[in-house]
Amino acid sequence: MPQTDTSKVSRWDLHGREHTVRVQRTGVQRTIRCDTCGWRRGAQFLPWLKAQEHLVEAHQATVDPTAA
Repeated sequence: MPQTDTSKVSRWDLHGREHTVRVQRTGVQRTIRCDTCGWRRGAQFLPWLKAQEHLVEAHQATVDPTAA
């Protein structure tokens, strides 16, 4: 049975709200899901880039909380 791993991409919008997209990997399949709006998509290649694009386009969330 394939192992499931989950990671996340978080960004803040200009109002200080955090938006998170989770990247779930089961075997070679990757699914990205937005915690804010429920948007979901399969992504075989570059799922973290697609997650960042969704955060910018759908939520105008561009501030990286991990950036120094």
